[in-house]
Amino acid sequence: MADSKEAGAEAPPAGAAARGGLSLVSQGESEEPSAQGSALFLGGNEVKSRAVVKYSSAPPRTAFARLEEKTDLKLPPANWLRESAKLGPAGTTILGNSRKSKPFSSFGMAYDFIDSVGNDVDVVSDSENIKKLLKIPYSKSHVSMAVHRIGRTLLLDELDIQELFMRSSQTGDWTWLKEFYQRLIDQKWQRKKKSKEHWYQKAILSKFLYYSINGDGAAQPVPSAAEQQESSSSDQTNDSDGASWPAPFEMPSSVSEDPSASSQGLKNDFVRNILWTFEDIHMLVGSNMPIFGGGRYPAVSLRLRDNNKPINVLTGIDYWLDNLICNVPELVMCFHVNGIVQKYEMIKTEEIPNLENSNFSTKVIKDIAQNILSFLKSNCTKEGHTYWLFKASGSDIVKLYDLTTLCEETEDKYQNPFTMPVAILLYKVACNMMMKKNQNKKHYGTVRTLLLNCVKLLDKSRHPQIIASANYMLSELFQLDEPKKEESSESPLNENSDESYSEEEEEMPDSDENGPYGTSSDPSDDSKAVAIIKSVGELSVPEKYKSIHQIRPSCAFPVCHDTEERCRLVLSYVLEGLKSVDSSIKKESDLPAADPNTPIPLKYEDESTRGGPEGLEKQMALFLDKMGSLQKGNYSSQSGMIPGSWQHKMKLQLILKSSKAYYVLSDAAMSLQKYGRALRYIKLALQSHDTYCCLCTNMLSEVLLFLSQYLTLCGDIQLMLAQNASNRAAHLEEFNYQTKEDQEILHSLHRESSCQGFAWATDLSTDLESQLSVSCKCYEAANEILQFSDLKSQNPEHYVQVLKRMGNIRNEIGVFYMNQAAALQSERLVSKTVSTAEQQLWKKSFSCFEKGIHNFESIDDATNAALLLCNTGRLMRICAQAHCGAGDEFKREFSPEEGLYYNKAVDYYLKALRSLGTRDIHPAVWDSVNWELSTTYFTMATLQQDYAPLSRKAQEQIEKEVSEAMMKSLKYCDVDSVSARQPLCQYRAATIHHRLASMYHSCLRNQVGDEQLRKQHRVLADLHYSKAGKLFQLLKDAPCELLRVQLERVAFAEFQMASQNSNVGKLKTLSGALDIMVRTKHAFQLIRKELVEEFEQPKSEETPPAADSSPSLNREEVTKLLSIFESRLSFLLLQSIKLLSSAKKKTSSILDEDVLLKTNKQVYSQLLRATANKNASLLERVDLLIHLLDQLARGGGGSTAVQ
Repeated sequence: MADSKEAGAEAPPAGAAARGGLSLVSQGESEEPSAQGSALFLGGNEVKSRAVVKYSSAPPRTAFARLEEKTDLKLPPANWLRESAKLGPAGTTILGNSRKSKPFSSFGMAYDFIDSVGNDVDVVSDSENIKKLLKIPYSKSHVSMAVHRIGRTLLLDELDIQELFMRSSQTGDWTWLKEFYQRLIDQKWQRKKKSKEHWYQKAILSKFLYYSINGDGAAQPVPSAAEQQESSSSDQTNDSDGASWPAPFEMPSSVSEDPSASSQGLKNDFVRNILWTFEDIHMLVGSNMPIFGGGRYPAVSLRLRDNNKPINVLTGIDYWLDNLICNVPELVMCFHVNGIVQKYEMIKTEEIPNLENSNFSTKVIKDIAQNILSFLKSNCTKEGHTYWLFKASGSDIVKLYDLTTLCEETEDKYQNPFTMPVAILLYKVACNMMMKKNQNKKHYGTVRTLLLNCVKLLDKSRHPQIIASANYMLSELFQLDEPKKEESSESPLNENSDESYSEEEEEMPDSDENGPYGTSSDPSDDSKAVAIIKSVGELSVPEKYKSIHQIRPSCAFPVCHDTEERCRLVLSYVLEGLKSVDSSIKKESDLPAADPNTPIPLKYEDESTRGGPEGLEKQMALFLDKMGSLQKGNYSSQSGMIPGSWQHKMKLQLILKSSKAYYVLSDAAMSLQKYGRALRYIKLALQSHDTYCCLCTNMLSEVLLFLSQYLTLCGDIQLMLAQNASNRAAHLEEFNYQTKEDQEILHSLHRESSCQGFAWATDLSTDLESQLSVSCKCYEAANEILQFSDLKSQNPEHYVQVLKRMGNIRNEIGVFYMNQAAALQSERLVSKTVSTAEQQLWKKSFSCFEKGIHNFESIDDATNAALLLCNTGRLMRICAQAHCGAGDEFKREFSPEEGLYYNKAVDYYLKALRSLGTRDIHPAVWDSVNWELSTTYFTMATLQQDYAPLSRKAQEQIEKEVSEAMMKSLKYCDVDSVSARQPLCQYRAATIHHRLASMYHSCLRNQVGDEQLRKQHRVLADLHYSKAGKLFQLLKDAPCELLRVQLERVAFAEFQMASQNSNVGKLKTLSGALDIMVRTKHAFQLIRKELVEEFEQPKSEETPPAADSSPSLNREEVTKLLSIFESRLSFLLLQSIKLLSSAKKKTSSILDEDVLLKTNKQVYSQLLRATANKNASLLERVDLLIHLLDQLARGGGGSTAVQ
């Protein structure tokens, strides 16, 4: 068929319409019909018709020559049956109007206009079939048509029963239909030969049309084979027509290899394809009607009529519909008598329905069209099925049979020759819808139904490529990574069947809708017919067969309630596709037979041969070599697939899809904390990917990115398994479980490769160190893959994620080794020296931290870098602790190694603070690092103070270093910020002040000489004691510490008093000391509260202690401190009484001093009696002291003291 297109040649320009007549608008070749079309008005009843030529291979329109009267049409013209430039191929244009329609003509059109099929068009057919249907109520002749449904489109083709049964007699095909026909319809069937009159009329028409060509442009005398056959004997004609029928599944190799190719018998060989809208019915129509033009007739159709035979209704409808379909405004009729031309007559298209003897109602034709379409829509519901619309000659009953169902009852269900073209068309329409970028998900249900029905029609052994491709497209419909919100919002009709009107759907019952044509005189007919029109007269009744069904009300996409369900659907399609590909590979017999029902063992290597982390290094090196070779495009397939073959291309796509599905399944299992299941799925994903790598000749960067993502997830899973070792048995059980589907997919993968490329990454180890190492190697491999091409810069987000995970796992491994070293250290009881094993663990830990810090710094992750620096600082502190020695505690000194490691720890903590910059970046991490730094300084200072290295350093130097370290510790100890750590900070600061005060107090006692220095120490000791006391008073759970500080302050006052000579000075110091004693009341109140709580606890044994209650009181320490306090208070009171008494003798009495003396004596007296009572309980003693301290406070015992 020629591919030229006419630019608007098929429609005349708009002209003045006759009164009440037909107005025609030129549509030309436009793909989009304009809003205005041709409309016919008759008697107030409007019939709308619009025609748009979608394609035309006709040559420029030639003017017809008006023959002279008495021209003898029985004589052949000189140019008869010769090709002419004005005609196009002889026979196609001229005789096409009278040629028999090919059985697959609608499929040829559907292939060419695939965009229209399934969506916009209601009917695709030859114009002859359309005319035959619309003439049913007027005609007694038989009707036999094949009907197929594709989406919302019906394809109509002539089903020539005589031709079929002639073929059946010769080849044995269609015997089932012949038997059915003879049994139910026409028992005495015999072939009817066409009359001589028929062939005479055809020949005379042919000669007339050749005569009518204007001009002498006849080409070389090369008769067309088609025309010679057309004008020869009837037997030859029938043989010729028979050849156009393909045998069942006798498709050329081009179709089985390339579904897009057209096959013999499926070509669109119409001169023009027209999109015809008749009322609300949209039809894609093929027409071969000759159209002439020129002069004052821009477009006319030419007809030859026997003057002795009047035009009847059937002929009138024929002419009218032809002109409407082709948008031709006028009809030219040439009348003859016995082949001798008599006259010409011009008739406008709109006048045809009113011709004498040919009067018909256009409104009735419209009703017939709507009724027939509704009838077919309601009953031809199953996509892929071949329906047979049949009306016997002379009968008024029209029956519709489902030939597919009848055929399936025979031995070979693939005997229906329509099966392959229908399947190909279903596939093409689905492909076309899939390829449209603007398609949204609401069409996915339609595509899915088309593909499922296509697969059902095909024999798996004969058409593996189409089945594999269809299954791959089915898997592509499901978006594996779509958010869950969109899953259930595809369509508001999701409750409907997920395959609307598909194969599984039951046939419609004979009720309501089928009622009018559900009964017949012969019950045996009813059992086979899908539907019956009892009388053709009913078709003329408006809306008699109004369809209650849309052709596709909803092809709702199946609702997948979760990710696993969606992925499982995808994998089921992938598996079917893989089976199709594998079955088509001829070399299968060379492969070892594997039973898909036998689980494939999951352990391919003995654990002992792996060699732990060392073995991992070797496997990683092999893996990276393989990745490098992929860039060069190495290819290795065990099944013998040829690179570039359809099997190779399809299997690659299917394997890649399966790897994606398993990855999504693994990710979903990971989020559900099913780590064993997640590892199983990621193992399958990586095995799929490994097979893909073996088959791939040119690795795409996108696929390498997938691999990097898979390995990243695998690393995550191995890390989570390491952190959830307590549930190992459950994880192992999940890991070893396999579905039959997974086994079969794995079996297909094993046809191509060993799938061992990633075995190192996917084993479920029982060793924590091994799991952490595998996790780390997965991340390293993922990172290496990103380095191969430009993936790092193309996917910065993924690159950052990989590096973050690498930093994190290195931190985990570093902490693991650090904890092991600490455990070894705690087990070391006797040996003072550090073991080699400990040192090795330190090195490993330090190396991991260092690499992790580098990872985080390379992506400017200051917070995580700071955390790893903090952990490195902790490692340095563990190293320092290891060097402290476990010998005699009395001889122990703070060693240089300890100092070295503590200073290294300080350096790392300071680096961490520098990394963060300011507290605003991450307050919690900032506070944590500050606390650790403060602790390091505090520990260092405490150890130097408690185990002074006097053998190496002078006392003064040690005191200076201790003082400096303590002050630095204070600097990083934030006591003011309100947080969960604030009480700890306050306790730390109070302890530091207490220790500094004790140190200066000690210096003061032991120092001789420099008075200036002594005075400085005195001031510092007093200052730090005061600060320590204030801070301890803020805490509710440190009464003993507060008491100890206050007692040391009293001791410090006593020490000062001992060096004083004047009574006034001593009295002043004593008053200050007593005032300190009075201020310890807060500590005793806290102690009393806890003692009361302890006393009441046994009474309510049923009540468990509160979760936030303070730690129980150390009664031994309290008793000891209480005794000291009683003795020191007793001593102070006695000294106070003595001094006040002597002062009273020497000077005149002062009222305040008298009161003070009296109070002190009373308190002293009560204290002596209380201390003498050895049976008093701790609580009673505390109560008494609180009472005595109250008395002293009221009596002004410490009024002269200034704190």
